[in-house]
Amino acid sequence: MNKTIVVSGGTKGIGRAIIKKFASEGYDVVTCARNQGDLNELISAITSTKVLAIKADLSNAEEVKKFVAFVNDSAPYVDVLVNNTGTFLPGEIHNEAEGSLELMINTNLYSAYHLSRGLIPKMIENKSGDIFNICSVAGLKAYPNGGSYSISKFAMHGMSLGLREELKPHGIRVTAVHPGATLTASWEGVDLPEERFIKSSDVAEAIWSAHQLSKNSVVEELVIRPQLGDI
Repeated sequence: MNKTIVVSGGTKGIGRAIIKKFASEGYDVVTCARNQGDLNELISAITSTKVLAIKADLSNAEEVKKFVAFVNDSAPYVDVLVNNTGTFLPGEIHNEAEGSLELMINTNLYSAYHLSRGLIPKMIENKSGDIFNICSVAGLKAYPNGGSYSISKFAMHGMSLGLREELKPHGIRVTAVHPGATLTASWEGVDLPEERFIKSSDVAEAIWSAHQLSKNSVVEELVIRPQLGDI
């Protein structure tokens, strides 16, 4: 029986790169995204293993419950959970658009909180599993124009630290992944050379490497930045 990886927001950027890497290693995939066309394209593109996908907007708690039920019905075990759903709106706390904080907390934090709560009981039952939370360097150090995005990522980092302590006794490893500027759709239109960005595939490779460690060890935090520094 193949192992199973669950990736939220799996059709683009880091999420897609993670799916591509784990699928190439023989893992079955369960994922979701807001756009059915993107999901259909992903399923067509990944031919090496089974990909199960459902349309869901994880900024909505009811949609998270729907995805949790889909995962639990589709996979007897969850070996790896990647909380990847996220959105970014630049701005400053004192003058950003009304609702920015609520949008990014719902999408970047609450999605991971509710999805983790829905899937962790089965991991505890199996006494095994890896959880990778896609945080950000914006959750380690505030920066200009980071606004509510930075707030949401600091909170995501805090949740990761809490889960790490809670799940130690159950054989479940938790890793906070902090990528810097990664070449994804969020940076479309920016007039910077490609080499100034992290490759999504590099983030995926780092996560795969952390997952491959013996169960005696855990990478608690992965910080990945562009070689020339943050943008």
